[in-house]
Amino acid sequence: QVQLVESGGGWVQPGGSLRLSCASSGVSLNGYTNAWFRQAPGKELEGVACIASLDGGIYIADPVKRRFTISRDNSKNMLYLQMNSLQPEDTAVYYCATAPVRLCSGPANEYDHWGQGTQVTVST
Repeated sequence: QVQLVESGGGWVQPGGSLRLSCASSGVSLNGYTNAWFRQAPGKELEGVACIASLDGGIYIADPVKRRFTISRDNSKNMLYLQMNSLQPEDTAVYYCATAPVRLCSGPANEYDHWGQGTQVTVST
């Protein structure tokens, strides 16, 4: 049974940082493309960052480029999202997900395992 569990969300002031973690059981993250998505209230699901299974290539969405970093610890089977310089528009529920695809270019419906999400709130 595959299970992804996110943690590390919370409230932070603008300019602050958070690190999200995603613990995987039942599947080796190393064999899949791994990604972080987010969904803000009233908005569509948005891909934030991804690590491709083909070559470990990394994709970071433009709105968070130079602020967010995705990484993976294969020995711990963990996925991380380091978020710096957080802004109110980063407020959302953040999800980790895995997909049996080789590249990061696929849509969200290619991802077949999802965590339950962790809330990130950025406000004064």
